[in-house]
Amino acid sequence: MATAGSGFEDPSADVLDQAAAAFGMLASPARLHIVWALAQGESDVTGLADRVGGALPAVSQHLTKLKLAGLVRARREGRRQVYFVDDPDIVDVVRLMVGRLTDRAELPAPRIRGL
Repeated sequence: MATAGSGFEDPSADVLDQAAAAFGMLASPARLHIVWALAQGESDVTGLADRVGGALPAVSQHLTKLKLAGLVRARREGRRQVYFVDDPDIVDVVRLMVGRLTDRAELPAPRIRGL
């Protein structure tokens, strides 16, 4: 189904549902921070908890949700689970959004005329 005059096809309802679910998972600042950290490199839950400043049980619960949503994966290394983002597209989206917002935050505040 094309939009009027744009030449682009609208995504299917299924694709929109999947995208909304992924964005819903990333709508939590804690989960977004976890995905951001994992986009920089894999980690176990203890390392993630230290990095994101969360309690171990809370980070573990967030990881479980992210895993069920298919945004992160884990592999066993001895007695610990090592988590990673296995989808380069998710990494790209998170890096792009966080990077752009960081750049905006570093811009000087606009001057108000007359002051």
